[in-house]
Amino acid sequence: MNWLISTLITGIAVAIATTFDDNLYLTLFFGKVDRTFRPHHIVLGEYLGFTILVAVSLIGFLGGLIVSPVWIGLLGFLPVAIGISHLLNREEEQVVQTVSVPIKSTARPSRYRKKTLLETLLDPQTYRVSAVTIANGGNNIGIYVPLFASSTLPSLGVIVMVCYLTVGLWCFLSYHLTRQPMIAFVMAKYARKVFPFVLIWLGLSIVIENQSYQLFPVVSLLSR
Repeated sequence: MNWLISTLITGIAVAIATTFDDNLYLTLFFGKVDRTFRPHHIVLGEYLGFTILVAVSLIGFLGGLIVSPVWIGLLGFLPVAIGISHLLNREEEQVVQTVSVPIKSTARPSRYRKKTLLETLLDPQTYRVSAVTIANGGNNIGIYVPLFASSTLPSLGVIVMVCYLTVGLWCFLSYHLTRQPMIAFVMAKYARKVFPFVLIWLGLSIVIENQSYQLFPVVSLLSR
């Protein structure tokens, strides 16, 4: 059970650190809901974009089945580099500018007709949300690849499950923050000060867990 607790802690940390910004642009999206752009477009679009990010990152897990864990652990320096980069960048970053583009459909029906799940998935409105999720998730891949590569199949399942639940949490919170969007901005402002340290901790834990420090002669001599 110790592995489950530690995996849950890691999963929660990485899920919040990599998806917190989603809460900000999702709040903006929910603020644009009208007759043609509905909440389910946003939720499905967010999950579709996130699923693509996870699918691409699974390359790391497959690589972990072939490459030695000692070498896989070197990928842990990617989250460290991302965390340090965020620490050095003191300027306020804007969420993907695509969010500010009005989302309107060319069709203007007199009344809204509830669409099927398939119709919603094929709707361009859904893909616009997915595009923002993917564009805003560049760092996600750099973090997920080394994490997935150093995970076993059970721990991978737990981490992915936690990430999907977290995405659902952001959708829920963003929907209710629509009337008070400033709260989301304040949350994002202070959260960005903490998350770089979370990423650095995550990356170093991957390096240590896989004993990748043994690849550095100086460190190996000092450890003897």
